[in-house]
Amino acid sequence: MQETTSERDARIDWGKTSADYAKHRPGPPLSFYRRLQVLGVGLPAQRVLDLATGTGVIARQLAKQGSKVMASDISADQVQMASALAQSERLQIDFQIAAAEETLADRFSLDAVTANQCFLYFDTEKVVANLQQWLQPEGVLVISHFSWLPGSDAIAKASEDLILQHNSNWQGAGYTGLTRPSYPGLDNHMHYSGYFYYDEEIPFTREAWMGRIRASRGIGATLSPDQVATFDAEHEALLKNLAPSEFTITHRIDAHILRLGRVATA
Repeated sequence: MQETTSERDARIDWGKTSADYAKHRPGPPLSFYRRLQVLGVGLPAQRVLDLATGTGVIARQLAKQGSKVMASDISADQVQMASALAQSERLQIDFQIAAAEETLADRFSLDAVTANQCFLYFDTEKVVANLQQWLQPEGVLVISHFSWLPGSDAIAKASEDLILQHNSNWQGAGYTGLTRPSYPGLDNHMHYSGYFYYDEEIPFTREAWMGRIRASRGIGATLSPDQVATFDAEHEALLKNLAPSEFTITHRIDAHILRLGRVATA
């Protein structure tokens, strides 16, 4: 898909995708949150900060579960949308417009920090320094991903091929599903206390899948409105020939649960 690798493209602006992001970009399924709860994350009264929250998908679900949630994002448009959605659902979430490196939280005030589909964009050293200030001694960082698998799904593969025709700079294509408990840049700072991955079929209509693709950095966050419209028309024609009106897309979900400090070695 994949928002698991990062390209350097000055055109990327997630705020341009806010409407599609809110309507069509699903967060991880409920099975993801159940697994996190087994591992002690997302519990009632737990204090959680969701970094790069986007439209608040993770933050809002954790708030529904009774956690006390803060959330930040560098995009004012995304935070505005997230706040409106939270208010419509009568959820209490403390939002900030801030990059992960500049987010504010009281010293040792958090039980968990979540970062879904975004940690690769952060300055690791600065964020770890923040975690050292924010987290309780037993607090955890959860890095997660929710990614379609083009190698297993013909619709996803065809959509990726079309994205590349319209945006050759996009580097998110061809995700193989490879995931393991070893997150780049954190070996000297944190150790694993939990990890999981699994696949799930995520339902879409043609309209919803078109919206999901628009709400990606390869299309909506990068291209001009005219370019997006041209892509969208071609994508619609592609899907009418390739996909039924309703279908599923295979996604891989993974989560890395880490604590500060390294495991002692012999």
